[in-house]
Amino acid sequence: MVDITQIMRFDDLASKNSHVHNLEGRIKLISTIFIILVCVISKELFIPIILEIILLIILKIADLSYWDSAKRLLMLLPFGGAIIIFQPFIQPGNIIWTYSWLTVSDVGLNWAILLLVRMVVCLTAIIIYSSTTPLQEMASSFRKLKMPRDLAMILSIMVRFLFLFVDELASIRKSQKSRNFSIHSENTSYKWRVKQVGYTIGMMFLKSYEQGERVHKSMISRGFSDASEMFDEKKSPEKSDYLYLISIFIIAIILEYIILNYSGQLGYLGMNLAIN
Repeated sequence: MVDITQIMRFDDLASKNSHVHNLEGRIKLISTIFIILVCVISKELFIPIILEIILLIILKIADLSYWDSAKRLLMLLPFGGAIIIFQPFIQPGNIIWTYSWLTVSDVGLNWAILLLVRMVVCLTAIIIYSSTTPLQEMASSFRKLKMPRDLAMILSIMVRFLFLFVDELASIRKSQKSRNFSIHSENTSYKWRVKQVGYTIGMMFLKSYEQGERVHKSMISRGFSDASEMFDEKKSPEKSDYLYLISIFIIAIILEYIILNYSGQLGYLGMNLAIN
């Protein structure tokens, strides 16, 4: 079982000092969304592959571990990979491989490759953003970009409560471990272990509810109401922030220009692999 307290390490990782970490939160969020949009609308492999190379360079500038980032990527891939893996078998086209009732078409295989590359690029961009931006800064960036006030308030409170939740769960697990409880132990019946896990989940729900009530009463006593606004630290983007964002835009424009004028010279990388 993965230790849930790793979320603390991720937030510490996002608070490091590097050129990418020091970028203004809105700039990082806008550039991440822009890269994802450019990648998703591309119909050729050339643009996503170049974007992935650029993201790997950014990963190096941010002083992030390639190995740790790759592990996070592999953990996320199965969520979309389950859909991608079926594409070669269900899309119509010229049959390039067959076995019994299974057939693989060229259109389906090309489409699956394009989807996989797109997904890798999008996940890499998200990993870089989450690894260089603390959770509270993420919530603040969404609010500054005009996220609805209620959603921004919920997100901000959730970020603060997340660490309390992790601390409480770590305390419960430590208490269970001190009493020699282990979900993987074979000395007790599986049914009993599952029941204890259920008790733990129920206890966490009760503690969360009680903590929520205490915090709400505390906020009310301090004048909180439906008209209250969330505090945003006033931090303006600097020249380096704008330079980073403009560089991303210029790279995207150059890539689109290359595809429009030289796609025929790029071979397979310049072919339209999308399903019409």
